[in-house]
Amino acid sequence: MNTQDFLTVLDYMEKEKGISRKVMASVIESALVTAAHKTYPLETEVRVALDAKTGKIQMFAKLKATDRARPNPEEISIVKARSVNPSARLGDLVEIELDAKQFGRIAAQVFKQAMNQNLRSIEKTMIMEEFQGRVGDIVAGTVRRFDRADVVIDLGKFEGIMPARERVPTEEYTPGERIRALVLAVQQGQRGPEIILSRASHDFVRRLLSLEVAELADGVVQIKSLAREPGFRTKIAVWSDVEKVDPVGACVGIRGSRVKNIVRELNNEKVDLFRWSPNIHELVIEALKPAKLRKIEIDETSHRVRALVDAENLSLAIGRKGHNARLASRLTGWHIDVEEDKTEVVGFEQKLEQAVQSLATALGIEVALAQKIASVGFSTVEALVEATETDLAEAVPDLTPEQAKEILTKAQAALAAAKS
Repeated sequence: MNTQDFLTVLDYMEKEKGISRKVMASVIESALVTAAHKTYPLETEVRVALDAKTGKIQMFAKLKATDRARPNPEEISIVKARSVNPSARLGDLVEIELDAKQFGRIAAQVFKQAMNQNLRSIEKTMIMEEFQGRVGDIVAGTVRRFDRADVVIDLGKFEGIMPARERVPTEEYTPGERIRALVLAVQQGQRGPEIILSRASHDFVRRLLSLEVAELADGVVQIKSLAREPGFRTKIAVWSDVEKVDPVGACVGIRGSRVKNIVRELNNEKVDLFRWSPNIHELVIEALKPAKLRKIEIDETSHRVRALVDAENLSLAIGRKGHNARLASRLTGWHIDVEEDKTEVVGFEQKLEQAVQSLATALGIEVALAQKIASVGFSTVEALVEATETDLAEAVPDLTPEQAKEILTKAQAALAAAKS
């Protein structure tokens, strides 16, 4: 390597890896000394002079002057010694300049190994110093490659790992894609310190919200409880000690701007924000929304809540694959049993008929089709909006996927028109 190439390497390591020229010079000097000791005994004093500005490298070794015909590796003939130092005598240590070209292949391999080892050691130290204090922060990086199910993310100077357990099950990542993730931990792995990243952690949502909502960062608004099923739904209970501050409004933002940014980052994961209450009765009502509860029974001893709903709200209260009820339990810290309230049997047929007529009118479909949809639990426009095409098609076998999609589109339009 010529001087210019050497200086280019120093520049690259400083700009791209964050390793200063001074540190790189120290690493190279140490590796050269290690390589030199493959030729000279360990007790031989070897010195390296490296000029990081000019790229000039010189190596020196102190050898003992001898009159042997064949000097040992740590010795130099008295004739050569006096060519360096005319006053040298037998037994004196004379410092001579070494020529790196005289080192063999083994010494070159030792130099390479020592360099790699020293650089890894520096990188480990840099990772520990920079990222240990950033646990809980959100960082941006580029998807670099996949290590089995783990995602390796380029963070600039370092690489982070998002293990399979910290991936969102509904998300797919592609090399070159720019993503954000939470620094979950910095831990020792098989190859040294590893930066563990997460997009599935509930703290990822908590941190995203704190970055969007200034009132959270200032402590005016607090997140009292948060429960998340990554990729599907997140429920957040917020509170403020300041009477004039609306904690939910602060988090939602003007026209929903703040929460929309969160939902966009979470790839349209549903986010429910509501006011926290120390009253478990009120908290359960909020946590199980959008379902409307008919009655709540609280068992303080077993820490259980029995939530009774009518047939129309049963599917809403439970949620798709049980997400709504399960998240409500996690958020409140109470075991919640959602059951249908069957105490009012009188008038059920009339109510069902009204629901069918209302559904047929709102969606512009035939009454017979509305009857089939309502009979499987989707008796309101709100219940339909919470469903997926697959849910509807499986519940009503007569429907084709295209028809199910069309009905859900009409339901979304009807709900939007009702709110406007």
